[in-house]
Amino acid sequence: MGLLVAAPLAYSAGSKTPDNILTRGEYVYRAAGCLSCHTDDKHGGSALAGRRALITPFGTFYSPNITPDPETGIGRWSEHEFTRALRAGLGRNLEPLYPAFPYTSYTQMTDADLHALWIYLQSRPAVKQANKTHDLKWFASARATIRLWKALYFIPGAYKPNPQKSASWNRGAYLVEAITHCSECHTPRNALGGASTNMRYAGTRTGPENSVVPNITRDKKTGIGKWSVGDLTTYLENGMTPGGDFAGGVMAEAIDNSLRYLRREDLADIAEYIQSLPAIEHAVRKAGKNTAQKEAWE
Repeated sequence: MGLLVAAPLAYSAGSKTPDNILTRGEYVYRAAGCLSCHTDDKHGGSALAGRRALITPFGTFYSPNITPDPETGIGRWSEHEFTRALRAGLGRNLEPLYPAFPYTSYTQMTDADLHALWIYLQSRPAVKQANKTHDLKWFASARATIRLWKALYFIPGAYKPNPQKSASWNRGAYLVEAITHCSECHTPRNALGGASTNMRYAGTRTGPENSVVPNITRDKKTGIGKWSVGDLTTYLENGMTPGGDFAGGVMAEAIDNSLRYLRREDLADIAEYIQSLPAIEHAVRKAGKNTAQKEAWE
């Protein structure tokens, strides 16, 4: 990956000591949002033991246990099986995985980052807790439906740097598109749950947990076109908007559990990339000043 690999996640590419791999793995783990999605914090669940509910238009998904417990977690998985899940969206028995798990983004991750993440997850405390069955609408529960969805919308493959762009832009693109998977929440979806490619990052009224996810393109009317790269970097670091408000809802959780742990230079690269996205005019705020659905940064 050229320059991108030369600037790895908190890790020296020339070192193979376990401590450095764990350091890099923890950094990838934070950036990828594993803690938020795989921990039922609302009910006092143990870290990474699963059962976190994700409400979607297709029903409620419950995240799996990804601790190294051999009975209920991924303790008996091989690294190859783990990598295949993130790269190809396939479970241990080759069953297609629901795209509520963002393998559509993780497929772009580098071998080094996937290896470090695997090592780090295997170092976490094992928690014995059985997974909870998804509560889905009838048409979404069949594995055949997932195979069809993958055939229509899943494009596997590693991130390819743009040689016409700077190293910082490519670094930001890799972080956004592959690891932090921002498009998964900020892009509206069609009736089948496929991302609307012509509306990437333009926000949606039907985000995770029924949230309104804001337009983060540089459109000045409905997006963040009036924000500077510095404004966005600060927001990702501590949740404060240029107007003095603070992030709320799922975005606040993403900042608290994930983004605030990233190096400021990485956050600046993320901001640079996001601010380079095409402007799309798309208002997502729901009408009515008393609505319970507010944008994620409010």
